[in-house]
Amino acid sequence: MDKNTMDKNAIDAISESSEHSLQSSVAQIMQHYFISLKGEEPRHVYDFFLDEIEEPLLTIVMKFTRENQSEAARILGLSRGTLRSKLKKFGML
Repeated sequence: MDKNTMDKNAIDAISESSEHSLQSSVAQIMQHYFISLKGEEPRHVYDFFLDEIEEPLLTIVMKFTRENQSEAARILGLSRGTLRSKLKKFGML
């Protein structure tokens, strides 16, 4: 089985197991987050959620590219230097 077949099969399995779009999943998570605050005032929500999704996004893309930083940077639309900074931030180098 070649790389593209394995990757496509993995993506298909994920797609089949999820009933919701990414947008609806994020909306549900956001609603749950605000409910869980129980009156506490939310702060820095944008940065908080970006930090929450950035690490798993990088992990999956790096796995998909078999740790090829140039390919991962291209897929993510980042420079290789920016990708390396983000990988370092999460201890992934």
